[in-house]
Amino acid sequence: MIIDDHVHLQGTYGTEEKSAAVLLHYADKLGIDKMCLSLGFGREHEPTPEQLRFHNEQVRKGIACAPDRFIGFVYLNPKHTQASLDEIDKHVVNGPMRGIKLWIACPCSDPLLDPIAERAIEFGLPMLQHTWLKATGNNEFESTPDDIAALAARHPKAKLIFGHTGGDWEYGIMAVRPYPNVYADLAGGAPTAGLTELAVAELGAERVLYGSDAPGRSYASQIAKVYGADISDEAKTLILGANLERLLPAA
Repeated sequence: MIIDDHVHLQGTYGTEEKSAAVLLHYADKLGIDKMCLSLGFGREHEPTPEQLRFHNEQVRKGIACAPDRFIGFVYLNPKHTQASLDEIDKHVVNGPMRGIKLWIACPCSDPLLDPIAERAIEFGLPMLQHTWLKATGNNEFESTPDDIAALAARHPKAKLIFGHTGGDWEYGIMAVRPYPNVYADLAGGAPTAGLTELAVAELGAERVLYGSDAPGRSYASQIAKVYGADISDEAKTLILGANLERLLPAA
């Protein structure tokens, strides 16, 4: 079982259905069984409650195209606490989604995330948090590896997926190493040699997840980070799907 923990719909394809079809077409070529879908067509850095609702409905349309292949992650903005909790109730408690997606609206070290983290713990939901550390400077409110380390320390029972391994993955891996509730997501970025090996050496294979960030990145370049890594076959099996299966709540 191969599960991609990090894919998105793309509005340039026209409709949710067409975007989902593109994701499925190329996933089939690479033998990817399931994909965690989030964000809709939304790329607003600070989405309003109305935008959250709209983009989560887009994800539901994508899931409906292949409910046996897509796993929905509900998109939230911690600056809108009640709206975010309402979206969890609508799409997770009463709907098909099984995780949480957080992007740029708020640094994840901010206490504004606490109600969302508490609800995630209550329902056993993994939280996929975009993280990056740019040499040219981050976007305003963009989370860094240190931000997710702070969140992990405050909520040790939360299941946190460390999106893009922080961009600067050498720094990022070391920043989250002390926190066993943080899982490194390999998605995005070039397929640089050594990333997966360092993550496995420092975190253990049980804390590393395959992801692509498709369609922004190709499945092929991203899955190569796992297939081409100098790690055991057992570690590759964990990274490609077994770890995420363990993190997700029951469908």
